Amino acid sequence: MIGKEIIESEPIPSSEVKEIIEDFAENNELNYEQNLTVNHLARFKRYSADDAKEIYQKLQDEFGLRAKVAAHIVDLVPQDLADMRLIFAKEPSKTTKEDMEAILEMLEQYDFIE
Repeated sequence: MIGKEIIESEPIPSSEVKEIIEDFAENNELNYEQNLTVNHLARFKRYSADDAKEIYQKLQDEFGLRAKVAAHIVDLVPQDLADMRLIFAKEPSKTTKEDMEAILEMLEQYDFIE
């Protein structure tokens, strides 16, 4: 990657990554790494791209979470408080049990795609 420079970096949910790569694949041939990424993303349950964007925004706006943590929650699809605690383990600000339960309740409103 000689001569290439990262201009901006922002965490996004994996379903959005998959959508971006699939859109790119319509007009271009995917390289080895891009094919690996699409295959990897197809293995896990996830939210639709629209739901993922909505959840990502809600987590940031309503719960004040950092973009990186919001993306982790959308990607990892936590099922219980133990999963939530693992996601928040290295966060500098402590999230209360009530907030984690509220996040889990919000996530239950959305369906997965296979």
